[in-house]
Amino acid sequence: MQPHDPAYGQRTRDSFARQPAMVTLGATLASVDPGRIVLTMAHRDSLTQQHGYMHAGMLSTALDSACGYAAFSLMPADAAVLTIEFKVNLLAPAQGPLFRIEGRVIKPGRTISVVEGRAFQHAVDGTAEKLVATMTATVMTVLGRDGLRH
Repeated sequence: MQPHDPAYGQRTRDSFARQPAMVTLGATLASVDPGRIVLTMAHRDSLTQQHGYMHAGMLSTALDSACGYAAFSLMPADAAVLTIEFKVNLLAPAQGPLFRIEGRVIKPGRTISVVEGRAFQHAVDGTAEKLVATMTATVMTVLGRDGLRH
């Protein structure tokens, strides 16, 4: 996939850095490629539900950002994106200790893009990776709307 903006990588990193929600989650932007984003995040007690697993809402938030930024990476320099719909499948308890969250554009569009997300848990040494959640998201390109930064 070809990005519309040759500076897509820096633009994506700059936008991600302005997201306080990702700071709260402790999520970092590990890689940026046209139409594909990888976030990393560690399991933290402050993000769990009553059984000690990563809360589904927290994992969904990370997946949503990965999907949104995957679409954003393909947009023109003056565009922003907003998620208009997503569905999450929780496949296994998210225990960590580390997570890798990927977003990948399946169908880019001028106005609407379809993106898939996958969340994997793995050990500190990177072994025993396991798929714990998936997301299908629909992301809208936004141009010329006051108050939305790109």
